[in-house]
Amino acid sequence: MTTHRPFAVGVALSAALLTLFADTAGAAAHTPGTGPLNDAFTRAADAYGVPRDLLVAVGYGQTRLDGHQGRPSQAGGYGVMHLVENPVQQTLALAAELTGADREELRRDPADNIMGAAAVLRSYADGLGLDSAERADPGAWYPVVARYGGGDDATAAGYADAVYGLLTEGIEARTPTGETVLVHGQPVIPERGRYAAPEDPLADADEPGPDYPSARWVPAHEENYEPGRTSPVTTVVVHVAQGYYDGTISWFQNPAARVSSHYVVRSSDGEVTQMVRDADTAWHAKSANASSIGIEHEGFIDEPAWFTETMYRSSAALTRFLCDSYGIPRDREHIVGHVEVPGNDHTDPGPNWDWDHYLDLVNAS
Repeated sequence: MTTHRPFAVGVALSAALLTLFADTAGAAAHTPGTGPLNDAFTRAADAYGVPRDLLVAVGYGQTRLDGHQGRPSQAGGYGVMHLVENPVQQTLALAAELTGADREELRRDPADNIMGAAAVLRSYADGLGLDSAERADPGAWYPVVARYGGGDDATAAGYADAVYGLLTEGIEARTPTGETVLVHGQPVIPERGRYAAPEDPLADADEPGPDYPSARWVPAHEENYEPGRTSPVTTVVVHVAQGYYDGTISWFQNPAARVSSHYVVRSSDGEVTQMVRDADTAWHAKSANASSIGIEHEGFIDEPAWFTETMYRSSAALTRFLCDSYGIPRDREHIVGHVEVPGNDHTDPGPNWDWDHYLDLVNAS
């Protein structure tokens, strides 16, 4: 017998409907809730028996419904549904197997990508034994959504919480083609299953908390960083993930990644996750690894809409804390972009990062 648990969104979300701002110059106008992407969500939901609004929320929670023309995220995810192709997570291959679609089409064609994701979600639901009545209840899909998000149980549950928060708050997503995809907010009671919080709140009392008090602690895989340091901390390095918050966290937990950063900051609400202790060496900036602390920011360097004021302020507060904790001057010589570190071939945070504003915030108090 399924047990329903009261739902409290584990991840803070905007009180307003979440809107994706994108460059829509020259894009065709659509009535809200109509257009090719809306049709694709409806067809995929009908084909595989996945609740339509849940399918939209899963995609929005991964990519804000922007497929980036088939370019991969840092975690190897493709399309509006972030079908993943990396050594640990293979939802792209599973989608190809289940639908018979070509992998390249799944990467680049939004309709195929959405259909593939619906097929993967349904296969996970079948694996859990959800019957038709349960599949009609969005709350019953919580373990399916968590598995789709990837990562360890805490990371997977964090993603699922965000998706169910979106279902509760509603979504108004403006896509790069000018189409508006809507989900009307509704109360949903998720059935967390194995992802339920421990009954004993003191079960993890011996686990050290994060170095930054406002962060949550989700450790990177031990293959992705070096314990200890060979140099004192002298620099904060600002990164842009070229990917999404939950996907970045999941990627740093993947032993095949061989990369990490100390902190990851979310665009929508500025949530901070610490993944490597300040005293350990994250692998984020090659020549500066031993002497720096890395901060990844959700988003893409060519899309300034990801650099929200909330994220700027949250990241600046973190950088201020790090500078004060380790005696790092709050200036551009010691707070640098990934692109400025010798020996690196990355271009982040890119020209859309507002350094003047960021440094003003860092030095605000």
